[in-house]
Amino acid sequence: MNIALPAAGSDARGPALPAAAAPAPLGDALPLPSIGTGRLAEALPILALGAWFKHAACLLEDGRAQFGPNLGDLDNADACRAVEPAALALLARAATPVRAIAHDLHPDFHSTRVACALAARLDMPAIGVQHHHAHVAAVLAEHGRFDDRPVLGLALDGVGLGSDGEAWGGELLWVAGGEFVRLGHLRPLRLPGGNRAAREPWRMAAAVLHAGGRGDEIARRFPGQPAAAMLAQVLARPALCPPTSSLGRHFDAAAGLLGLCEVMHNEAEAAIALERLAASTAAPAVELADWRLLHPGDPLQGETDERNSSAERETHDPAPVPSVSEHAVPGKIARPPGSTLELDLHPLLLRLADEPDAARGAARFQATLAAALVDWIEAARRLSGCATVVLSGGCLHNRLLADALHAVLPARGLEVLGARRLSPGDAGLALGQAWVAMHRSS
Repeated sequence: MNIALPAAGSDARGPALPAAAAPAPLGDALPLPSIGTGRLAEALPILALGAWFKHAACLLEDGRAQFGPNLGDLDNADACRAVEPAALALLARAATPVRAIAHDLHPDFHSTRVACALAARLDMPAIGVQHHHAHVAAVLAEHGRFDDRPVLGLALDGVGLGSDGEAWGGELLWVAGGEFVRLGHLRPLRLPGGNRAAREPWRMAAAVLHAGGRGDEIARRFPGQPAAAMLAQVLARPALCPPTSSLGRHFDAAAGLLGLCEVMHNEAEAAIALERLAASTAAPAVELADWRLLHPGDPLQGETDERNSSAERETHDPAPVPSVSEHAVPGKIARPPGSTLELDLHPLLLRLADEPDAARGAARFQATLAAALVDWIEAARRLSGCATVVLSGGCLHNRLLADALHAVLPARGLEVLGARRLSPGDAGLALGQAWVAMHRSS
């Protein structure tokens, strides 16, 4: 989309902006600690245009973050038409010329296209920021953490484009200012039918069954779904079923396996049903066999199907993982190695497939997920040396999960930062994009 701006001319704020931009409504303003003087302050202000869900742009200046209106999801013409005026309204209110415009990595998001076109028109950098890096950064900004001290970032949501071009959503990151390392992710699930699987939890349940060598059960379990009889054949063709590390899709799979929701008609319907049922039931004892941490060299790492036998899993001795101290460079932030620690929740999901009591299964899923995430974070702490963990992403709207992590992690000696005034999901994402862009521009 072309951004219609007048011919180049400037005033104290830089290029002139259309008068029509000024009356556009604004969203919330978030007071922040002053950055003061120095390299980071010189990189401000930064405009960020968010992503696709719950779109809200953000102008980050010293001492505050000013949001534009929440336009909802950019899946309709009205919302898309409002992106440019909202961005221009924020630009018009900047106290000094904006230094850069940040956006999501996804090239097809309307917000990305507007950001890049506007940056080109105003002759300033357009900075792409990985989705989950931005989630972690939004929480850091809200807590006034404007330095580049490393932290562990747990980013849990439905989907965000990864730096490898795949669908991420269950990520454990090492974050230091404008840099991040993907320390770990959930063992991927297949998306049978692509994006359609994100709306139909029965497909995610089928993917789990197929991965566990139980694809012949799919048609019997989901007789009301016309595509069920053929889905095992679809799952046997990886090109038709891209992988995702999304925790949101794991929630969907659990709800589908427990018979709570086969097709969603409302956002996060399956996850909400799972949480509500779990909240009404005492959780059974957590069993350590319900998850695995897969280290580099493990034959299961990165696999989404049953090609590795149980004998391989039992006898394999994973390669040792080097610590961050082995990668330290004098005078620089020590980056951890680029290897990943996969959290494998397939055993838990397959247990749910055989659970006759849906309420007990929902409670087991919630309790085991929290315990597995804590185990994963502690492994990453040993690897990275970081004692601060940031909790972010839309899955943290789940109060059972969020409360469990906020209770257990501090007891393990970790400092825990979570969203307070802002949403942990995409509504606050633009602030994180601006935070990352500020570090990269300084």
